[in-house]
Amino acid sequence: MARTGIDTSILHKGSHSASFFDVARAAGEGVEIVDFCIPCNPYFPTPEMFDELSRDLKSILKYYPSDSSAITKKLASVLNLHPQTVAMANGSTELITWIDHLLIKESVAIPIPTFGRWTDQPMETGKRVDMFPLQERDGFRLDLEEYVQFIRERKSRVAVVCNVNNPDGHYIPRRDVIRFMDALSDLDLVVVDESFIDFSDAERYPSVGPDAVIRPNAVVLKSLGKNFGLHGIRFGYMLANPAIAGKIAKMLPKWNLNSLAEKVVHMISDHEMEYEESLRLLSRDRRSMGRELQRIQGLTVFPSQGNFFLVKLPSEWSGVALRDYLVANHGIMTRECGNKLGMTSQFMRLVVRPAADVDRLVDGMLDYAQRFHTRSVYDTDPMESTPRARWTDPAYDDQPDNLIQYPAQRAGNEYTARRAAVG
Repeated sequence: MARTGIDTSILHKGSHSASFFDVARAAGEGVEIVDFCIPCNPYFPTPEMFDELSRDLKSILKYYPSDSSAITKKLASVLNLHPQTVAMANGSTELITWIDHLLIKESVAIPIPTFGRWTDQPMETGKRVDMFPLQERDGFRLDLEEYVQFIRERKSRVAVVCNVNNPDGHYIPRRDVIRFMDALSDLDLVVVDESFIDFSDAERYPSVGPDAVIRPNAVVLKSLGKNFGLHGIRFGYMLANPAIAGKIAKMLPKWNLNSLAEKVVHMISDHEMEYEESLRLLSRDRRSMGRELQRIQGLTVFPSQGNFFLVKLPSEWSGVALRDYLVANHGIMTRECGNKLGMTSQFMRLVVRPAADVDRLVDGMLDYAQRFHTRSVYDTDPMESTPRARWTDPAYDDQPDNLIQYPAQRAGNEYTARRAAVG
């Protein structure tokens, strides 16, 4: 094992994780960085798609894109959506910002832990943020009935739920989310952030997008960057009835989408099968990675329907020290969750990656444990080494988790983003 030469002080600057580029620059040329931090789709775009983008790169960079309304109409056509129900932005974070400015007037309820912009953005503009703590003893699962009761008690005017939730990977069945929206039809707004829902294989049609557009106060957020493994492009969209979608769209800059985003939108319909296959491979890797992580004694692996796992480290491990050790000695980036509301440094979010990368991660974690702790940390039986109460709890039987064979997989070559949007 050779040190990467990375100065880990870059991991301690700011309130968010260091970017991949920060770490790559610190490592220097010739050092391979394996990213378990940023939740990308490792199988999409395909090498052939990157070749096509490379061939067109000169014109993509040289010329202005079409205006955002034209790109939005093309996306709506590809996904079989009515264009008046879609607003497309420079990433889902831009949409969160405008939702806060235009639609959140007084207060917003949000379960924690979750994506940080849903708490940070409204607090920055002086709104009251009513945080509903998810409990570790429940596997950070959101009980929607308790959440609705909390919203009523706090008199919150806007409610947000992330499905699949980040960082724990919890998935809520579609029928339950629809009931949740209907129970809160009197609020100013109900937001369902589905940025990671394409990675779920718990249901064939998991999205409530088609349900939101026919309701008076519902919004669904989508992240194309996360789905397509293209975070650097920064493009996402929202679904809502024409009045809400139009209100947001009118405030977005006319050219808020770049030429690379436009090119990818026009490529989508030609690569439906490849995208579907990428999700199948990722589901396979999620099950395999879950089993491998379970082999580390004392590590708690929470069931996930996202393209990441939340894990709790053994009590004698330090999340900050492990994160720093992995990047400095193994070239592995991870997400330590100490700066997430509702989490501590004993938790890490680990992105799902192919088996060879997972082997490297597990080796690095075991290396850390052996250097700084003396007890055995690797078990031979991945399914029996860790206390099994959480996995055998009947409450978990109604949803598949990452460590069992799912009863059914997606069938056919339908385009998952379209399925998720249209239902």
